Amino acid sequence: MIAFPNCKINLGLHVLNKRVDGFHDLETVFLPLALKDVLEIITADKLTFTMTGINIPGSADDNLCLSAYRLLKRDFPLLPPVHIHLHKVIPTGAGLGGGSSDAAFTLKLLNEKYHLGIRQETLLQYAAQLGSDCAFFIENTPCYATGRGEILEPLAVDLSAYQFLLVHPGIHVNTGWAFGQLSPGKPGHSLREVNFKDVQDYKGKVSNDFEAAVFQAHPEIAAIKEQMYATGALYASMSGSGSAVYGIYEKGKKITGLFSETGYSVFRIS
Repeated sequence: MIAFPNCKINLGLHVLNKRVDGFHDLETVFLPLALKDVLEIITADKLTFTMTGINIPGSADDNLCLSAYRLLKRDFPLLPPVHIHLHKVIPTGAGLGGGSSDAAFTLKLLNEKYHLGIRQETLLQYAAQLGSDCAFFIENTPCYATGRGEILEPLAVDLSAYQFLLVHPGIHVNTGWAFGQLSPGKPGHSLREVNFKDVQDYKGKVSNDFEAAVFQAHPEIAAIKEQMYATGALYASMSGSGSAVYGIYEKGKKITGLFSETGYSVFRIS
């Protein structure tokens, strides 16, 4: 059985406070985008994992797809061993949630393939154990998110009338470092006050708390955002703690030559 885990971007991201458990309370809006990995699961004699595409640093045994399988295996001991193959397209360490998406889709695929009968609410609980934004990919629709990112409220946002330019400069921004640069606090206004149906309402109202520190450390990431605005983006922002930057453009607008000579990974998503 095959699935296609997609990425996400953050429409705004506020870090409100540090919690006693070491995590942070956040406020953000998650938006799924159609940049996708490929995930295949088949029944096997023993649990195995292989991967192609973009290399993921670290041991394959620590991959979140395997963590998702092992999480379900504890509660469903009759779950058979499987072979998991992941073809990686979504850049890693980019603020796009690719690893979280792969884990969440593994949960959904195992549930469907082996008829485990796990309800959506329970899948969300499993996903939250794997990572702060894993639960979003169970819903996989625009959501206003709070808590660690696992408390989700569906948001009626349809941006199909726009096109997205997604640029990853190949820089890995360490999430722990990024959080360490912040002084959490209440934002000037909540993202609840933004009309997310109107992209024209974003600029000046929708912000990412990580940008200031990341842009100072990596001016080339700030330059990507500036170039997007210079070429007609209605709104541009870094996603998550970086380093990918996205721009939202009017559909049909030609965006030619931008970043073509930089060696950056560039994705155009309609």
